[in-house]
Amino acid sequence: MSAPTPLLFDWDNTLIESWEAIHHALVVTFRAMGHEPWSLEETKARVRRSLRDAFPALFGARWEEARTLYLDAFTATHLERIAPAPGAESLLRELVARGHYLAVVSNKTGPVLRKEAAHLGWSGMFARLVGAGDATADKPDAAPIRLALEGSGFEPGGAWYIGDTALDMECAANAGCTGVLVGALDEADADFVRFPPALRFPACAALALHIRGL
Repeated sequence: MSAPTPLLFDWDNTLIESWEAIHHALVVTFRAMGHEPWSLEETKARVRRSLRDAFPALFGARWEEARTLYLDAFTATHLERIAPAPGAESLLRELVARGHYLAVVSNKTGPVLRKEAAHLGWSGMFARLVGAGDATADKPDAAPIRLALEGSGFEPGGAWYIGDTALDMECAANAGCTGVLVGALDEADADFVRFPPALRFPACAALALHIRGL
């Protein structure tokens, strides 16, 4: 980086650990809708898309009812069940000090995303917190990336999008960003074959070390 690069982050399981909160709300929703709940491992493997993209396939014409059930269950306890990912807060504070433009692009519902950021005391570190429903389409569409950069003077082609899933890498590719993976890469996953990350780090601390050395 010859100058501070705009860095856009996924939220869930990139900057925060939230599988417990997500899985709890899904179990409540599935049971209320008469479905067999997923295991925690199935939740981790299957949850990628926003509610408005994922729930119609799961619940058909009743998907909006299911979305309400999920959000009610999630917001009742999520602040107690989330925590910063290891090294995430120190990474963010270092990036702010270095002058990077920071934003979040998440498939978590926008108001819930912003509530979590405020709860963690992180809101002021981001220029934009873009969640599902805020843009005209959700990830992996490029629209939320464009919204996150709107008014910044930066173009997507100069930005990194940092996430933990192949869908995040697909979103980066669709927007023309550099896709950066934090976490494990499943080489058997066909989506990672189609959308490989340009850079990969095991955790936030390794990403911080890399940026520090540039």
